Amino acid sequence: MESFDRNKLLEAMESQTVWDLVIIGGGATGLGIAVDGATRGYKTLLLEQSDFAKGTSSRSTKLVHGGVRYLAQGDVGLVREALKERGRLLHNAPHLTRNESIIIPCYSYFSSIKYVAGLKLYDWLSGKLSFGKSKLIRKSTLKSKLPTVQKNGLKCGVLYHDGTFDDARLALNLAQTAVEHGAVCLNYAKVTKLHKNDKGRLNGLDVIDTIGGKTFQISAGAIVNATGVFADEILHMDNDQAKSMIRPSQGIHLVLDRKFLNSQDGIMIPKTDDGRVLFVLPWFDKVLMGTTDTPLNKHDLEPRALESEIEFVLRTAGKYLSQAPTRKDVQSVYAGLRPLAATSDSEDKTKEISRSHKVMVAKSGLVSVIGGKWTTYRKMAEDTIAKMIYQGLLPSKPCLTKNLTIHGAAAPLDPADPLSGYGADKPLLETYMNGNPELTWPVGGYDRLLTIQVVWAVRHEMAQTVEDVLARRTRLLFTDAHKAMDLAEPVADIMAREMGRDGDSEWKAAQVNAFRALAKGYLLDAAS
Repeated sequence: MESFDRNKLLEAMESQTVWDLVIIGGGATGLGIAVDGATRGYKTLLLEQSDFAKGTSSRSTKLVHGGVRYLAQGDVGLVREALKERGRLLHNAPHLTRNESIIIPCYSYFSSIKYVAGLKLYDWLSGKLSFGKSKLIRKSTLKSKLPTVQKNGLKCGVLYHDGTFDDARLALNLAQTAVEHGAVCLNYAKVTKLHKNDKGRLNGLDVIDTIGGKTFQISAGAIVNATGVFADEILHMDNDQAKSMIRPSQGIHLVLDRKFLNSQDGIMIPKTDDGRVLFVLPWFDKVLMGTTDTPLNKHDLEPRALESEIEFVLRTAGKYLSQAPTRKDVQSVYAGLRPLAATSDSEDKTKEISRSHKVMVAKSGLVSVIGGKWTTYRKMAEDTIAKMIYQGLLPSKPCLTKNLTIHGAAAPLDPADPLSGYGADKPLLETYMNGNPELTWPVGGYDRLLTIQVVWAVRHEMAQTVEDVLARRTRLLFTDAHKAMDLAEPVADIMAREMGRDGDSEWKAAQVNAFRALAKGYLLDAAS
């Protein structure tokens, strides 16, 4: 675990003369490429301007899936590819991925026949990597499995299988995996300039460590733009005349008390007013509802849910639940931006833009990865490296990631255990706690956040801010924003001790104030 030390990784970045592969962006796409590149033996560097998975990659619907909706749109190739990757992810990161039973409540027998037929094709496309067979279930069975479902007019249900996961912790584990295979992965490392040789080919970049303030000049054989919704900014840094390629689409999620589902099974609402599907899923000890598909003309590291989106999710979920959720029931709301590939100036709805990824190579040699989704992160990385080999940007070496164990991989643990997401690292945390009982104490008396988790995040997970701990090393900001605000101060105290800032009251106050200001954006005003 000592290798995942930010100061040591900064030293390693500075000491390397030339990097074979430099990746800009520390979300799902960039981290997947870092793992692929490092395991092939390339000298690999990843630079993330904020924290790993700060943007879109921590704000998903938490599904590892082939995409039932894409099948309905006829995109069989994308679904087949995603289903294969879904199975690989369950195998490679079993501590963070679980097989989830999802039920479609049917209020007509005709619809149930249609869904069974489609889902049988879904099962068939998954082949040997199937999560389980879909099946028709009786009304009585459905009512016992989903006690909170709307029963008026209910005829039967269709049960199928997909995966759920913890996106932010998977991102962290991918960074750790890449580093264990020789890569350097840095958060809070912002690229400010690209360098070219006299032939106009990229050969390096400038990066600033936004924590320490130092600027570094990096030499690179090849550079990948994997910045998601920020991809156009890097494209324009390379060529100010470059055409914009990103069409952002916002999706929001509401997190509520478990009483609104009270089941280990999820619900899929197959047809909504905007033509999407809506999921109601168990997530930790909460219920996750989403999502939307709202075209936007701007992007931000902290996108905010629109009132129309909030009302849509509440209204739609309320039609299928015996107790309709209201604004006052929402414990956290978060928004994420999908970096969809816009190939024209069409006004088509973003829900109709393909979720498949595109790998483009500019005249300068800049490689940009556009689009895609979490489930296919590994295949996106493989395709990117393959394209770079074909273009002569990297020497040919075989891909080794199909069955590569991700850091922390272990048999799944009880999700009620606050240490369940640490997988194979859990015994190491327990060793710390056995030697120091104070580490077992709940932070601020909250039993789902232990002192060891904050200490571990600073020592071994490169956490630099209170937000890093409460939003991504743990998921408290996303599951209960009010509680996260309450715990900001004790978390800052623990972090300050670990970081040698125990007497730095200004740092602690700044951290707490910044986090609380951020967290307000995850809360709803019940009176609105």
